Parts: sequence; C-alpha cells; structure tokens
Amino acid sequence: MYISKSTRLHQEGRAPYISYPLLEKTGMVRHGFSTRLGGVSSGQFASMNLSFKQGDDPEKVLENFRIMADTLGFDLEKAVMSDQTHTTNVRLMTAEDMGKGILKEKTYQDVDGMITNVPGLVLVTSYADCVPLFFVDPVHKAIGLSHSGWRGTVGRMGEVTVKAMTRAFGSRPEDMIAAVGPSICKDCYEVSEDVADAFKAAFSAEVCGKILTEKGGGKFQLDLWEANRQILLSAGILPDHIAVTDICTRCHSDLLWSHRATGGKRGGLAAFLSLLP
Repeated sequence: MYISKSTRLHQEGRAPYISYPLLEKTGMVRHGFSTRLGGVSSGQFASMNLSFKQGDDPEKVLENFRIMADTLGFDLEKAVMSDQTHTTNVRLMTAEDMGKGILKEKTYQDVDGMITNVPGLVLVTSYADCVPLFFVDPVHKAIGLSHSGWRGTVGRMGEVTVKAMTRAFGSRPEDMIAAVGPSICKDCYEVSEDVADAFKAAFSAEVCGKILTEKGGGKFQLDLWEANRQILLSAGILPDHIAVTDICTRCHSDLLWSHRATGGKRGGLAAFLSLLP
C-alpha cells in the first residue's frame, strides 16, 4: 500500500484504487478512485476502463464496474453515474436514480455534479485528467461528488456543489470535509492564452499568481489543484478540512488514465462515493 500525506493507494485487492484518509476518518462514507489496473478490457482500454463513451465493449465496461463494486464493497444496482459535459449543473440524486448510467438509461442530461443524502446510493463520475471533487457533510449526513475540468473550475464547480448541498440539506461549509482528487498537475497542464484569460476574469490577481505561470508564446501552466482548493476555501470550507491530491494522472499514466498522455486513445477512471447505511 502506497501512502502519502493526502492519499492512499490500495494494492492488496484485484483492482487497485486510491482513497483519502481525511474522508475515511469521518467513518460515514465508502469511497474510492479507480486506476487503469485490474479490469478485463483489452487493447488501448487495458484493463480497468470505466467509460462507456470511448468505444470499448460495453459488456467489458460493465464487468469492470462489477469488479470495482466488489473491491469497494458496494451494490452496483445502487450506483448512479453522471452525464458529464463540462457544465456546473448539480443534480440531487434519490433512490429512484439507482442504476442509472450504468445498468439503466439516464433520465437526465448535462450533469457534472451530484449530491445525495440516501444511504447506500453510490455517486459515480468519470475522469482522465479532470478534477474529481468529493464532499462529505458529517453533520447532516450528506455527500456530493463533482467533475471539474478547466471549464468547471472557471465556473467554480466546487462552490456550486457546496451551495447545492446547503440548499438541499442545510449543510454548513464549515462542517464539510472535501477532497481534490487525482488529476493533471500544473507541470503537465499547458493551456492556451484564451484559457488563461478565462481564469484571469474569474479569479483575483492574487489567486491567478498562484495558479498560472506564463511560459511565453501565449502558453501558460495551470494548477487546477490549487485553483480548486482556493474555490473550496472561498466557499467556506476550512483549510484543515480539505485534502488535495499529490497524484498526477499524466505523470503516472502507467497507473491512471490520462487523455493528454494517450492522445485521447484511452479508457476512463471513475470516482465513487456513498453514505454508509
């Protein structure tokens, strides 16, 4: 088992996965972030591909989900998957949504974030460089899981999710525990000037000084980890209630799927989060 300050890599089972000690300490959630290892997919999807959208055999993807469900200890029939299109739309998921996106057709579109207070319901979102955001409210017993690429980060997806939980469950930011999951690091994430300009319009000069480094020629290095940490802080989550990843999808493309590392010829990772019964 690999352990760092903020993350833990479990390698003892069939399917390795990443977890967050800060979330585990709440004692009220089951969670994990998949790797590209331990599945049944082949070719460019080998082996743990959890995306139905990349061209893999759907039956193999479904078997991969079964393996992850067995590894993490949840009921696949109770899992619900997002419909990610780089929005900041957050949907309240109920028991009626169980199975959607994996075992059943979705009845929703353009959903990048999900929240629930239903024990056993498993929230699932997909990744291959973008940022997973985990939320736990141990006081009101509610959770949230959101996908935040650069567009979602500009749109302050973390703050949007916090506000959605406040409206739905009465959650208070100061009670919440959050984690910024495995995604592409600043050193690996070069963006163009139009993306940098979008961040400069959305964030203060002080924050931009922390998250953007100009390289010249209209290119910048962007720190999505720090950008999302700043968003969570501004939303009212306490500094010691936030865990930030130290695992980059591109730096560790042998372990994790990275869109940039593979040129788009890839499978997909997934984040899982559920309230314990």
